[in-house]
Amino acid sequence: MRPRKYLFPGVIELNLQAGRPLGVNIYLIDGGTEFALIDVGQDDTLDEVIELIRDMDFPLSKCKLLIATHADADHIQGLARARERLRTKTAAHPRAATAIESGDLVETYASISAQDFNIPMPPCKIDVKLDEGDDVKVGKVKLKVWHTPGHTPGQLSFKLGNLLFSGDNIYKDGCVGAIDAHHGSHFPSYIASLKRIRDDDAEFLLPSHGPPFRNQKKILQGAIDRLAKYQHMADFGTCTVSWPLQEQYEKDILAGKMPEL
Repeated sequence: MRPRKYLFPGVIELNLQAGRPLGVNIYLIDGGTEFALIDVGQDDTLDEVIELIRDMDFPLSKCKLLIATHADADHIQGLARARERLRTKTAAHPRAATAIESGDLVETYASISAQDFNIPMPPCKIDVKLDEGDDVKVGKVKLKVWHTPGHTPGQLSFKLGNLLFSGDNIYKDGCVGAIDAHHGSHFPSYIASLKRIRDDDAEFLLPSHGPPFRNQKKILQGAIDRLAKYQHMADFGTCTVSWPLQEQYEKDILAGKMPEL
């Protein structure tokens, strides 16, 4: 039996447990009589993840739920096979469920043709649809479900006491999850989600990538301020709310005004 390395009471992060990177943070929620996984990662690490769980003496039959924070392939490519291997249920937000159940290659980032990147995206049935305000009971613990869209429309976060499993919303260095029209990024929603995290009493944030960190207003505010500017910049194409430069130029054209050079 492998000794369990608890990051917090009832929480094991499997990258730290394995002692090697697995591509995405995978959180095992230990409820005593049963457990759940928040994200499962990609298919090529799934066998190692399952063996790791066995080595820690968690009976696979006690896995209550496989929870997807959102529908990006690095988080859920192995979900269909994990559901079969663990003989358990899956859970996701309804917007994420649509992409996961259809195996949508573009919305899940499994296929980025411009970069010649393509991996399989096996469709997976989502048994439980989770949304804002729901509770997920895992043995003696209870996760409060937050809907935190912005990175994707179906991004979920989970509150457990003074912990917030924050998905791809924010990382320790102030970076945020990828902003891209192909998987439904939305600046106003993203800013609202970050403000909610900033103002919450959660003491620690447990992201889907990188190390856990204290919920510091400075880090969150820096990201909010950056995204507030991004939403009015052409850099992010159709994700932007407006482009003041172009709007003013069109007004000048209609007014017959020549450019100032």
